[in-house]
Amino acid sequence: MALPSVKHLLKLLIIVLLENLTLAQFPDYHTVKIPTTWINNNVSSINVTKPLTWPFYSFNQSSGPFMRILMLKEIGKDMGYACGFASNGEDDSFVFSIGIIRLRQDFLGAQRWTDLELVWFANRNHPIHENGTLQLLQDGDLVLKDVDGTLVWSTGTANKFVSGIKMMDTGNLVLHDMYNQTVWQSFDHPTDALLPGQKLRSGQRLAARVSSSNWSEGNYYISVTNQGLFAFYISDKPQMYFKFLVSGERDSFDESYVKAVNGTLALYISSTEPNEPNAVFSRPSRMKYLRYDYDGHLRAYTEGSDQTNDLLADFIGLCDYPTACGSLELCSNGICSCPGPLIKSNDRQNNGCVEVSPVECDGQRSHRMDRASDVYYFNYVDTDAAALRGTDEESCQELCLKNCSCKVVLFRYFTNFSSGDCYLPSPVLSLIIDGKGRSVYESSAFIKLPNDAEKGKSTATRRTGIIAGLTGGTVLLIALTVGILIAFNRKHTLQENNDDYSGEISGLVRFSYEQLKMATWNFQKKLGQGGFGSVYEGVIRDGQKVAVKVLDGFGQGKREFLAEVQTIGSIHHVNLVRLIGVCAEKEHTILVYDFVSNGSLDKWIFGTSSTQFTLDWKIRRKIIHDIAKGLAYLHEECMQRIVHLDVKPQNILLDENLCAKVSDFGLAKLVDKDQSHIVTRIRGTPGYLAPEWCSAFITEKADVYSFGIVAMEILCGRKNVDYSHSLEHPHLLSLFMEKAENNQLIDMMGNYSDDPQCNTSEVIRMMKLAVWCLQNDFTLRPSMSMVVKVIEGTMDIESQLDYSIPNSQTIAAIKRVADTTTNLFPSILSGPR
Repeated sequence: MALPSVKHLLKLLIIVLLENLTLAQFPDYHTVKIPTTWINNNVSSINVTKPLTWPFYSFNQSSGPFMRILMLKEIGKDMGYACGFASNGEDDSFVFSIGIIRLRQDFLGAQRWTDLELVWFANRNHPIHENGTLQLLQDGDLVLKDVDGTLVWSTGTANKFVSGIKMMDTGNLVLHDMYNQTVWQSFDHPTDALLPGQKLRSGQRLAARVSSSNWSEGNYYISVTNQGLFAFYISDKPQMYFKFLVSGERDSFDESYVKAVNGTLALYISSTEPNEPNAVFSRPSRMKYLRYDYDGHLRAYTEGSDQTNDLLADFIGLCDYPTACGSLELCSNGICSCPGPLIKSNDRQNNGCVEVSPVECDGQRSHRMDRASDVYYFNYVDTDAAALRGTDEESCQELCLKNCSCKVVLFRYFTNFSSGDCYLPSPVLSLIIDGKGRSVYESSAFIKLPNDAEKGKSTATRRTGIIAGLTGGTVLLIALTVGILIAFNRKHTLQENNDDYSGEISGLVRFSYEQLKMATWNFQKKLGQGGFGSVYEGVIRDGQKVAVKVLDGFGQGKREFLAEVQTIGSIHHVNLVRLIGVCAEKEHTILVYDFVSNGSLDKWIFGTSSTQFTLDWKIRRKIIHDIAKGLAYLHEECMQRIVHLDVKPQNILLDENLCAKVSDFGLAKLVDKDQSHIVTRIRGTPGYLAPEWCSAFITEKADVYSFGIVAMEILCGRKNVDYSHSLEHPHLLSLFMEKAENNQLIDMMGNYSDDPQCNTSEVIRMMKLAVWCLQNDFTLRPSMSMVVKVIEGTMDIESQLDYSIPNSQTIAAIKRVADTTTNLFPSILSGPR
């Protein structure tokens, strides 16, 4: 065989060098196999778990945001989608994100990736620091951890057969299985931007950034439902400033979403993609991405141009945005000014207008209302936001005068009609002045100001009082001394009783009563009510929905308040409802919890035939498993053992994924690890009380018994005591035990028996587990950790079970004692949420 010539070898060498140079300048690393680890530090390369050594690219503009690139997918010759650790360049904080970058030539002629535009974030509200890690684990979960090992974010894809991760040429980050099927994708979790082809589905939202350099969630969000597209500003509560409603019978729509296709942003309301969109906002050419910006504008960013297209411009003007101007400022054609009685604030943090003489809460007569005509407000698009409807302007002003925190009230009325709607925004954001009027209605703003005449009268009265005080000074001095002593003793007593519970609630968010009053719209939407209080739906400052429990009565409610705070405030578990914060102001004792969207378990298993929700077998089994894990955590994994003492369906809440969470720790009892039992008065709910309550010798096994009752109710689909059924068996427990003893538990299956996922033998096994938990002798019951193991299939059920039930005298005794102690120990503190 002829040897290659020197010329030919030289040609091959040049080709190889050119190929390597091209790879160095134009990397296209967009796929990764499991397992892989990336470390967030500024090194040229890092070694990952075999078999790859991963090139690690970083670019940094002279100032501003930069990204340490982990994966890169080129689209075109000078543009690419990259994911990696991004920083705003201002501090040591990083977010795992996806961005659009460009390849540009620097002054030396070298090609560099630059011009970072972030379009997706994993941990925007919880940044990591230098040397944090991103890991694609062997089990398929993609996890982000801070430098101290704290888990910050995860895709939740463990054990879902993930084989790798790839960056698509659409900008979609995808976890896929061995068949290249998508297991998880970033497109399903939009943050503040949409890429071409990405959907914003019904129930999802885009949340704007705080600012151009602060990428965490700000006060603006836009969401889509089957009714249309809606945009809000969140302050004390969400205020709507834009809506686009769709026509037709909305209940017939199976799906709704926003999507950008071929440069067109469209709102789709359909079960399948129609040929023509229902609503088109704009048609920007070669749209690169759409972003919901920190000022509340929805903009389309185009390729090859620095210009943007405001997609809401055809519907609302510059002044229709909540922060077009500062607080209490008037906006006219984009120009901001202060109303006559107000002046521009010198406070940098308060970009708005303030009163020349601040209003004080000295009674209604100390105020007056100054009228500003042709003034409108952005949230008129939300008719439900009106504080009063069909009223007159005098009543509207009166409403503001009676409200100490009210600064401005707006009265909107239709032309030629004296009655209209009254709006009481809180806080008052940008106002709109429009001398031409708006279609068929008119609007005026009434600004609260100090009443100078009343102020003068008050000053004269004070002078008279001073003279009188000097005349009787000697006598009053003695009385004052005595009064100080009495007040000191009283204050000392009040501090012992009420002292805002500062020692007991450290570590939780402290809310004022006024904050919670605004967050709950003056406690309007009640979710439930119990023996010692009511629960209301609310929204706190960051837009998070919460359940606000107001405890009624100070004296008797104090025990429950302190118990719940001390017990649940310091523990966190996925199957326990999280306590966020508290309010303890004088007579107000309030608890603030995470809002659990699907309410309490009882409405899912005890509803009437017209309202009962259908839970298939798989969900029922998961709920029982979740309850068991939550109780096992309380009993065995906390610093002190925690016995709940009131386990029942009303105290089990279901989130949006039907994950069960144990709630209501107001009756809980702390138990030292070396303490064998509790000696306490009876508490809880009849029907769920263990037989040992007669002796008041209580252990955590009382919760196991209550859990057994709840599991039995879930499995059978009916209440423990229900007189709407045949009088022969109004008590489910006696029937259940009878069927168990005769191996006829299959007869007890609920209305899920036709579920194709339902395995009869597995259902019978779960029913026998419930029987084990219902043993009369508490020493024969399993621990909750044993219950978890049985459900997970790693432990067998005790074979020798007692099928007897508490005799009627025992049940009657427990009920009788419970009835006599209802005043002291409520059975339901907050009720279903």
